[in-house]
Amino acid sequence: MSNLEDILKRIGEFGRYQIFLFCLLCLPSIGNGCYMMAIVLLAYTPKHRCKIPGYDNDTWAIQGSYHANLINRTIPTSEDSFYDYDRCHVYTPTGTGNSSSVTKAQCSQWVYDRDTFDQTIVTQGNLVCSDEMKPAHAQMVYYCGVLVGDLFFGMLSDSFGRRKSILLASILLFISSVATAFTTEFYSFTVLEFLVGASNHGLFILVVVMGIELTGPNRRMLAGVLMHLVFPVGLLYLTGAGFILRNWKTIQLVVAIPCIVHLGLYWVIPESPRWLISQGRYKDAETILRKVAEKNRKPYPEKIDLSHIEQVKPGRVWQLFSSKTLAWRTCIIFLNWFSVSQIFFGTTIHMSNLGGNFYLKFLLLAVVEIPAIALTIGLLSKFGRRNVLAFFMILSGGSNLMTIFTVLLGGETFEPYTIALCCVGKAGSTGAFAVIYIFSSELFPTVVRTGGMGASSCVARLGGMSAPYIAKLGSLVGSHYGQALPLVIFGVISVAAGLFTLLLPETLHKRLPDTIDEGTRFGTSAEDVNVYLQASDCLDDSEEKRASLLDEKTPL
Repeated sequence: MSNLEDILKRIGEFGRYQIFLFCLLCLPSIGNGCYMMAIVLLAYTPKHRCKIPGYDNDTWAIQGSYHANLINRTIPTSEDSFYDYDRCHVYTPTGTGNSSSVTKAQCSQWVYDRDTFDQTIVTQGNLVCSDEMKPAHAQMVYYCGVLVGDLFFGMLSDSFGRRKSILLASILLFISSVATAFTTEFYSFTVLEFLVGASNHGLFILVVVMGIELTGPNRRMLAGVLMHLVFPVGLLYLTGAGFILRNWKTIQLVVAIPCIVHLGLYWVIPESPRWLISQGRYKDAETILRKVAEKNRKPYPEKIDLSHIEQVKPGRVWQLFSSKTLAWRTCIIFLNWFSVSQIFFGTTIHMSNLGGNFYLKFLLLAVVEIPAIALTIGLLSKFGRRNVLAFFMILSGGSNLMTIFTVLLGGETFEPYTIALCCVGKAGSTGAFAVIYIFSSELFPTVVRTGGMGASSCVARLGGMSAPYIAKLGSLVGSHYGQALPLVIFGVISVAAGLFTLLLPETLHKRLPDTIDEGTRFGTSAEDVNVYLQASDCLDDSEEKRASLLDEKTPL
């Protein structure tokens, strides 16, 4: 047997042992759903106004006619039609006697609407008015941590193995997430969020890679998609925790406690046989493969020498720009990664700026992901990668663009339709996220696939970093125009990415490129006729190669 794929086919591609391990590895994937969106709850900015000076019993809720009259005499009305009162100024008397008057002055104390949360990091630190961009900074720093974690834990796992890296990421995640719940100062909160982002997504990458590397070639694509399918479970858990607890510190603790389970993975899951082979540890790899065969009740093929398994020498990322054709395709792929990450996270962040029940909106955004991912599995093999990706990107962007009419023309009357369109947009971005990983991994030539996917992941994190600032434009612009603007920006970029996707070649039922030269000629009419569609054995080889793509050590 010439490769590990042949061995896995004999001992079980996705047998009972792999299913057991896969279920364990899905636990951090569920946690990833919590952590990736927890910042939306922790840094939620409720409606607020200045506190009435000298009135210690002041609250957001109007207590009676006297309180209402006092508010009207003390707090200026807002120029933003979305708010009744000015959020940052109070009237202060100037002068004395007949020459006395009032002027607007900046306030230093606020009262908050407590209907959604009793306390968030925003209300604790009064991160409003001149400090209102700080929550967006914290969200950006979190996604910056995701980027660093992708790179750091990817390199660490290549050098020291998957299991040790999973243990380190789990320890760092548990410590940083628990410490976050006890911080009392914004800058320490931001630093800890960076560590949470790095360790959480680093752990997610590691378990996905581990799960895929333990799975046979014909089941890897399904395994990769299923890893994403459990992501919404974490969102549902987070929604329930927020709805019941209403305090950001308690929510953070409840999210952090399940990390204890992750620490036990080191002693349960085996090391990746593929990594062991790459390190020349053939005896250790054979021991694990024999255990897989035994647990799956399959015979282990004798007379095989793992040291003869061929290793592919990787190329350099810059080779993706070595020709106009490859450079053009790479830029389109990067645009899709940037856009899908931006709209996926941005829609969730911006939903808090729209009207309606916060928890119901958050719940709907979580629920729509499940049918979107399930639908993706059925569409990919029937309509191809390119068409399905373009469909989801245009669906997501188009739904966001249509909110122009519901927000600007319908206002609060059409609020349910605005939320429904945002949910459709979130479903589209979820489906696109599942497809873009598969499609780009097939389109990049084998020699630069890992580097290309790593670069794509970095570009995606840039999209995630930009999302909080675009969402914040809503409160900066104000009124209904502010509600619509972020969704329009997300929509335009997503639709553009979807349309450009139609210019890429389809990879379904095609022999996939190995070299840079093949990647350049891939999808051209001459190449289709002369190379890729010559014989059915080429197609069979392509399907096996396609199934084995997800064994690459690639960030998601």
